[in-house]
Amino acid sequence: MAVSNPLQGHPNGAQLRKEAGAYLKKLREAAGLTQQEVAKAVGFDYYTMVSQIERGVTSVPSDKRSVYALVLGMAVKPFVMRLLMYYDPYTWEALNSPDA
Repeated sequence: MAVSNPLQGHPNGAQLRKEAGAYLKKLREAAGLTQQEVAKAVGFDYYTMVSQIERGVTSVPSDKRSVYALVLGMAVKPFVMRLLMYYDPYTWEALNSPDA
């Protein structure tokens, strides 16, 4: 059966989402942006999406990760790779294994 949630079955899934949220909140605050400003710039309908992301309730949708990086003043590739480490650790590990 296919797994739609990359963290499903991962022993640290909930903690990883919370760590991602803390990371994103730190970046947002360092950029001097409010949750409302990020939400509008990224294209979310509601600023509460940013709140949910920062609390670790949900993740940045994959189609919004590049623009999220740019809004926060980050280089896209390292930003997306870092999010992959939090949101899809199995894929991150495969991409960063010694034989990759």
